[in-house]
Amino acid sequence: MNGKTAEDYMRLALKEAEKARAIDEVPVGAVIVQDGKVIARAHNLREKNQQASAHAEMLAIQKASRKLNTWCLNDCDLYVTLEPCMMCSGAISLARIRHLYFGTEDPKGGATVSRMELKSIPHIGVYPREVTGGILKEECAFILSDFFRQKRAATKEHPRNRKPVKQETE
Repeated sequence: MNGKTAEDYMRLALKEAEKARAIDEVPVGAVIVQDGKVIARAHNLREKNQQASAHAEMLAIQKASRKLNTWCLNDCDLYVTLEPCMMCSGAISLARIRHLYFGTEDPKGGATVSRMELKSIPHIGVYPREVTGGILKEECAFILSDFFRQKRAATKEHPRNRKPVKQETE
């Protein structure tokens, strides 16, 4: 890993997640590493791009493929702050990512270990060859939970979302 640890690369993914948060996107970040060098980095851009597929993992895979001029990323590792969803897990498999590292599980939509195991589906389950979860789990979980806590608080404070006060009539 060229002297860097999985935690070092996950910290770079967390920086990407912070970029997403700064533009009011769900704070998920991803980096792709080949031979110890970061070759792609991305964060969620669904709202900005108005595209359902603009997840951090998808965008990072696209960038890495353009940089390497190939769709086959079988000597690359992906670091992402949140367990990938079904769409992203499929793309990770199809791109032949060697090793997937993720920060925190996604109990609602994770398709690596939480809701389903992509490897259990025949034919699809070839890649990634290795999956490691829980890298900087607390930091990765905190940025998400704090983002959604602030969103809920802002929604409650907005005047349109307050329930009307019932007036007593005589």
